[in-house]
Amino acid sequence: MAPMANGKICYVEIPATDIAVSARFYENVFGWNIRQRGDGARAFDDAVGEVSGTWVLNRPPATEPGLLLYIMVKSISAACDAVIRNGCDVVERSSESAPEVIARFRDPAGNVIGLYQERSLSESGSG
Repeated sequence: MAPMANGKICYVEIPATDIAVSARFYENVFGWNIRQRGDGARAFDDAVGEVSGTWVLNRPPATEPGLLLYIMVKSISAACDAVIRNGCDVVERSSESAPEVIARFRDPAGNVIGLYQERSLSESGSG
């Protein structure tokens, strides 16, 4: 795990309408580690173990982009396919000529979340 540094984003609370459904979605689509905290709440660690968080029921889903969280992926196309396979919708994709390879999707609660792919991965044909 990377050293903890002042200013590092370290914890995220994601609004949910059904925590089990949201946890399963993020585990299936992004490979997040799902775990039980000491207080019994369901929590997650991202796929590289640098950001953790939980799902919360006491907050409405972020259905319109305001503050927008982006999840890094190896392939936008594969990630969008996984989002759809797991019952959610892709709401926006960048064009092939865009300076950044991004997309946005709605998670099981309706939160709009971004996907980001390094342009170099797209240009080299990897991912």
